[in-house]
Amino acid sequence: MARSLHVYLYRDRVGDLVQDDHGEMTFQYADGWLANDHAAPLSQSLPLRHEAYSRRECVAFFNGVLPEGAQRERIAQNLGISARNDFTMLETIGGECAGAVTFLLPGASLPPDLGVYRPLTEAELAGMLRRLPLSPFLAGDAGVRLSLAGAQGKLPVHAAAGAVSVPLDGAPSTHILKPGTAALEGLVFNEFICMRLAKAAGLPVADVELGRAEEVDYLLVSRYDREEDESGALVRVHQEDFCQALGIVSDRKYQSEGGPSVAQCVELLRRACTAPARDIVRFVDAVIFNMVIGNSDAHGKNHSLLYVGRPPAPRVTALAPLYDLVCTAAYPHITRRMAMKIGGEYDAERLCPRHFDQLADEARLGKPRLRRRVRELAERVMGRLSSVTPEHGEGARVGELIRRRCAYALDLFRV
Repeated sequence: MARSLHVYLYRDRVGDLVQDDHGEMTFQYADGWLANDHAAPLSQSLPLRHEAYSRRECVAFFNGVLPEGAQRERIAQNLGISARNDFTMLETIGGECAGAVTFLLPGASLPPDLGVYRPLTEAELAGMLRRLPLSPFLAGDAGVRLSLAGAQGKLPVHAAAGAVSVPLDGAPSTHILKPGTAALEGLVFNEFICMRLAKAAGLPVADVELGRAEEVDYLLVSRYDREEDESGALVRVHQEDFCQALGIVSDRKYQSEGGPSVAQCVELLRRACTAPARDIVRFVDAVIFNMVIGNSDAHGKNHSLLYVGRPPAPRVTALAPLYDLVCTAAYPHITRRMAMKIGGEYDAERLCPRHFDQLADEARLGKPRLRRRVRELAERVMGRLSSVTPEHGEGARVGELIRRRCAYALDLFRV
């Protein structure tokens, strides 16, 4: 028997996701939404239309809402469902997702504006973080329906005045809590440094702070896709990552596997953004910054479009603040091969000015200006390292590695 899920954007039902008797999934916008003068599409890859979208056409967006890799496999094991069944996964955990999209069974009600939350003591939070690898997103806990894309362990939470709570029944979260992992020593401090460096260098980036519950360190990342309205209620802001916007499924997020290239990202920004010239410059800054800090994992799902303005207000489309910035060069077992080529080159150690000249052509930016920008960002990052590096052994190691990479970039682009 066919099953369906109502798909909500903000608090409006925009369409239905349907799985037929053969397990095939389709999506169709609701007639009422299409008749709305303020109707907006869920995705750049799903423009408004009356005809239903096939699985091939819609899977990139809906699959892109869900966790990846071992996180997804573990959730499926814990819940007794198939890891490859996007529909059932969304039915089970698709209450609080990235952006402003929510999935509900027919007849189910949206959560109240104020939301319901379960406060955690420090001991409860520490225990939750310890069991997170075995219970990703707390899937299966009563009232918990949380989902975020990505392979790293994380948890959407509500954080205010030093208190951390778990959102229940689809209530919106305010932060993403990211504990460390045994496979990547000091990851919490690594990401903290890189995120704070980006902000210090003048790049738009999500705010972060360090936290600790008993002996468990974690990073608390402010959600840029959540904000308070005039009444003080927490509301969602829609967003989608570049893979979703380009119709590319999550398991092809790397350029070498068919994922977005720098040129495709630039063209997406040029086509979709309200102020494309500004956002293209910001995106190229991010490409340079990731090269400078040694982040080889800046793939298409680590960049997003943010849609600001809830109907009936006009919608402004912009490049979202940066997130998931890590010096992957600090871990010898992680590939040095960049997720996206710069000027036709994957290996950051082989980059030279001509590769950035090609990048300038792809972004339609002036070559001398782009060369100067590499030096400017390397100088800013080097100059601000000491102010953002925490007093932690791993922090000092990562900071020194980034300092050496800055020196290399400055030498490469010396006047």
